[in-house]
Amino acid sequence: MVKKILLILIISGFTVAYGQTIKTDVVVIGGGASGVAAGIQAARSNTKTLIVEAGPWLGGSLTAGANCIVDANRNLPSGIWGEFRKHVRQFYKNVPGFDTIANAPLRFEPYTGAAILKKITDTVKHLTVKINTPFTAIKKNGDTWELTITENGKPVTVKARVVIDATETGDVAAKAGAKFDVGFDSKKTTGEAIAPGDALPLIQEITWIAILKDYGAGTNHTIAKPEGYNAADYACLKDKDIKKMLADGKLPNDKYMVKWGECANSFPVTMHNLEPENRDAFYKQAKLHTLGLVYFIETELGFKNLGLDPKEFDTADGLPYIPYIREARRTVGLIRMAMDDITAPYDNPSKLYYRTSIGVGDASPGQHYAADSGAPKTNYPPMPGYSIPMGAVVIKDIDNLLVTEKALSVTHLVNASSFYPSVQMTLGQGVGTIAAYCAFFKTTTKHLEVRKIQIELLDYKGYLMPFVDVNQTHRYFRAVQQIGATGMLRGVQIANGKTASVYFLPDSAVKTSEIKPVMLDLYTRSFLWFNKAKPGEVFTVGNLLSFISEMTLADPETLKKNLQSFWKTKYKFTTDFNTERPITRLEFAVLANIYINPFGRMVDITGRFVN
Repeated sequence: MVKKILLILIISGFTVAYGQTIKTDVVVIGGGASGVAAGIQAARSNTKTLIVEAGPWLGGSLTAGANCIVDANRNLPSGIWGEFRKHVRQFYKNVPGFDTIANAPLRFEPYTGAAILKKITDTVKHLTVKINTPFTAIKKNGDTWELTITENGKPVTVKARVVIDATETGDVAAKAGAKFDVGFDSKKTTGEAIAPGDALPLIQEITWIAILKDYGAGTNHTIAKPEGYNAADYACLKDKDIKKMLADGKLPNDKYMVKWGECANSFPVTMHNLEPENRDAFYKQAKLHTLGLVYFIETELGFKNLGLDPKEFDTADGLPYIPYIREARRTVGLIRMAMDDITAPYDNPSKLYYRTSIGVGDASPGQHYAADSGAPKTNYPPMPGYSIPMGAVVIKDIDNLLVTEKALSVTHLVNASSFYPSVQMTLGQGVGTIAAYCAFFKTTTKHLEVRKIQIELLDYKGYLMPFVDVNQTHRYFRAVQQIGATGMLRGVQIANGKTASVYFLPDSAVKTSEIKPVMLDLYTRSFLWFNKAKPGEVFTVGNLLSFISEMTLADPETLKKNLQSFWKTKYKFTTDFNTERPITRLEFAVLANIYINPFGRMVDITGRFVN
């Protein structure tokens, strides 16, 4: 009898011990915009994936932080970001006043956004999500990462081949020993013309956003006066058009997102404030400042009908779970993305990072600093759409630890755009694809095959290039994306105010001077062909047929006959087949992609072609 009891206890002990260790392929720490997208994609790419989120919601700053009016990437509905946006629009399609214009800024209630993300993750095979589960430690054991998380008050070990740090402040990378940059980089360090002469350890202010509900005229929903309240802190608002400011933050169902600068709810921050040991005390100050703003709006400005909705967030004060953090520490990655990689991506032959793209963005950079902070004013040019390179998410000298959010390896100037939630959701999908590649092929981030990873991302409707005029509904979206990622046909930036959209211009003629350098780089016999064919300023249909014949050794007459037959039937081109006329960029992209496959040529982490 004693032996039986002992045996039961031993077996029970082993069961408990086993239950305290989770084995997975990929673990994502942080369920924010990038983390949830990374987890979804890694799982969809058939790797066992775990998302660990310290808070009660998925979505990070989009939902738990209440930054729920999203205007960036609205013309770039890449993959999971486009999927999320579609679900939000579908949910609100019958709500009076909801803007249904295709590229309108996305507006939603935080709770609804979080619920949509949960619904998406619930349907993904191979994906497990743990909320209210803090991360505490990380170490490497051979080729396996071992992390400690706290579940129901007890430590649990997670073992994984690949880790994604999707925390708001790079906490996982910091514990793993990564190196960081903080604040303004100097011009001499980054080569950015608009960077300051000297580095400055200043980071952008945080904002503890408030969601206010209009309870109707004549009602009074004034909150209790917050601790330390001083009306003078918000005095500059008396000269503002508050009704317009509220209207700018209008949400469905009579709610308003209050994310105001100057003397409102932006709050100065240092990296020291954001360290885990200092965070809670600092957050308390920031929340009191926002509660003071709410009280000021209700009392001094006379909007007693506006109040914090206790149903929106399950918090004692009615504020969001987390602040909106714009900047923290940036890891030192395999490459560092700078402003020139955005404004002039094709101009540096040693850094053709766009060719390694795993995501796209177009957010206009913000500058959120107190007037007395000493932060220099940055004169950004119109911000064009851009590609985010693979090397910016891979930490230098640390294998199989990938970063997103503010820990991305970019300069301070680039972070002012790349941190934006919709950009991060797009990026997160690319990071999840990298993680799945490393886990599936049992390899490391030292041995990434750029094109294989990009092909997987394209399979799941991700964008590599920020072209706004050939979207996923286009028959040849993929061909255009792949040709664009070679640089053979370049995107064209067209400014519109503070932004500059990037166009592919599918109906424009192909210029020989644009495609020739890449052709010479890719195909060994192309030098002989150019010397013999001597194409004119504009490339013709006949020029491309001749080039294809030379590179593939196809019989020219047979090739011509086949293309003439397929021109409108198989390829659905709307133009007439005529070898003498200029070939359009779309026609070139489609035919080059099929017959000479320049995207099939491997590239290294800097974007240079390799044999």
